[in-house]
Amino acid sequence: MISRLALVLAVLAAVVAGCSSNRSGNPQASDLVGQSQVGHYQGAGLLPPQPRPSFTLKDTAGKSFAFGSRTAGHPTFLFFGYTHCPDVCPETLADIRLALKQVPVSVVKKTDVVFVSTDVKRDTGPVIKEWMDQFSGGSPASWVGLRGTQAEIDAAQAAAHVTVALDGGETHSAEVLLYGPDDYAHVAFLQSANEQQQMAHDLAVVAGANA
Repeated sequence: MISRLALVLAVLAAVVAGCSSNRSGNPQASDLVGQSQVGHYQGAGLLPPQPRPSFTLKDTAGKSFAFGSRTAGHPTFLFFGYTHCPDVCPETLADIRLALKQVPVSVVKKTDVVFVSTDVKRDTGPVIKEWMDQFSGGSPASWVGLRGTQAEIDAAQAAAHVTVALDGGETHSAEVLLYGPDDYAHVAFLQSANEQQQMAHDLAVVAGANA
């Protein structure tokens, strides 16, 4: 954990505080299978693949963002968490940022990174934007932070087949879903020492590029 936090600090040059994760939610353990069963992916393959969900939340500027239609046809990372998280959330977004540096720029420009806050009380639009800017600065990918009411966030998690967060959003799913241009998630990622390498490899596969 110390080495991974050191990596995050190197990327952010800042410390983010507060998080607890739930790693037992949907995609269910029975849906997460090894690379040997889903061929060329290095992350956890999903059987059956999960369709890109449809839900509408507010972006950091307060404008409606329809996830299903706005990201359709694009490689898309989707992650639920909260900005005060001290470890899982910043490490995950840092891994995504570092993974994007390992694939062709042409792929990165087509990729969406969507973070949905599970902390409906503390994570206002400006708070999410300031936090996201620490990871997205200079990246040619589209980085989007979303928020909503408790009912809207719960519905979004259910639509994405991840466990609905508890404890004011602090106990949340740690899976990152990767949707492809076919609008299905064939692979998800769980926190590990080589998560960024898995993300980079599988993003290239999903986008049809060479790793």
